[in-house]
Amino acid sequence: MTVTVRFAPSPTGKLHVGNVRAALWNWLFARKSGGKFVLRIDDTDRERSTWEYEAGIKRDLEWLGLGWDETVNQSDRFARYDAAREKLIEAGLLYPCYETAEELDRKRKLQRARGLPPVYDRAALKLTDKDKAALEAEGRKPHWRFRLSQTPVIWTDLIRGETTVDTASVSDPVLIREDGMYLYTLPSCVDDIDLAITHVMRGEDHVTNTGVQIEIFRALGGEPPQFAHHSLLVGADGQGLSKRLGSLSIEAMREDGLEPSSISSLLAKLGTADPVLPVRDLQTLAESFDFERVGRAPARFDMAELEALNAKILHETPFEDVAARLADMGADAALWNAVRGNITRIGDVAHWVAVIGGEIAPVIEDKGLTDEASALVPDALDETSWAALTKALQEKTGAKGKKLFMPLRLALTGEARGPEMAVMLPLIGAEKARARLRGVRA
Repeated sequence: MTVTVRFAPSPTGKLHVGNVRAALWNWLFARKSGGKFVLRIDDTDRERSTWEYEAGIKRDLEWLGLGWDETVNQSDRFARYDAAREKLIEAGLLYPCYETAEELDRKRKLQRARGLPPVYDRAALKLTDKDKAALEAEGRKPHWRFRLSQTPVIWTDLIRGETTVDTASVSDPVLIREDGMYLYTLPSCVDDIDLAITHVMRGEDHVTNTGVQIEIFRALGGEPPQFAHHSLLVGADGQGLSKRLGSLSIEAMREDGLEPSSISSLLAKLGTADPVLPVRDLQTLAESFDFERVGRAPARFDMAELEALNAKILHETPFEDVAARLADMGADAALWNAVRGNITRIGDVAHWVAVIGGEIAPVIEDKGLTDEASALVPDALDETSWAALTKALQEKTGAKGKKLFMPLRLALTGEARGPEMAVMLPLIGAEKARARLRGVRA
């Protein structure tokens, strides 16, 4: 058996951290198992699906490094769904219903008032052909429901363990709307059978739906895949995340300058017993993926944790991996190695390029000290020059500690914090350093 998984986004919006976590976990499991990762575009909703969103989804996945082995658009497969529909009708498992949304809502309210669960009462199964003809003569068009067995469906979930859904407590699901549009459930089952999907990994909000889908798989003559339902992401405050929050979209994070590896490093471990560590290689993450390490508690997504992880990723990134991105900023390997420990975004490098090579207004806190320092700066500078300069200055002025180092840093960089001055001073250069220590813009 070749492990085959799928990620099935709808092109009706942008990818966000919640659904990308599902995509990532499926990808990691497939790569660890030597299997296939299928991208299925769920675009049966022709009114809301757009090519722009589909292109954005693919762009985000590629940026994250989550390449796919096969792609399928549901909009190309309506003939297969039609064939499945006919098969279920012939088996007496798909039946037409004529209630309006308002009528169904009234039924549910009455059931709740009586202390009953708001489950569909299957009234449509009692309709005669004459009843149906009369309703259609009124202009009503049927929606179609799948007839559940009303027995327990049991499976071994790879995360939750033995799981049971009693379909007697679930309404027969609507598979086809009045306008003929297929809802998610039937096309998904047909595709999973046709694509030989072996494992379905998704959020725990799909558990009940899985019980329904297992019955549909079997009704269509297919073998249900193995299921794994992971916990959902919540915010740092424990509240649910809304996919409508633009700041949580992958596009927004990319535009904000976050590294794809920081996003994958965090999302790969949220909800597991493993520590979150900066990992720049996806295959390394794949090798550590293990269902046994996945917990069931809600996983907290904290933007501050992602920010900190992004900084750690950059601190460990060698110059050759970012050389092309730094070229437009005028940053070379020496500058990158000097400043990477003090940035949270790669775009922050531009600031230090300006500090080192541009013209700044020095901050003079102790003019006597910095004037003395200016006279002590040698013509040739290397990483030993800072220690030699500060030692000579301490001996001459008696200044030490913060009273020695801070006035020099402020004069040389205009900043109270930043990279080690031992590596900054040679990059600034002797002429510019002398001028800044005297308080001259340079």
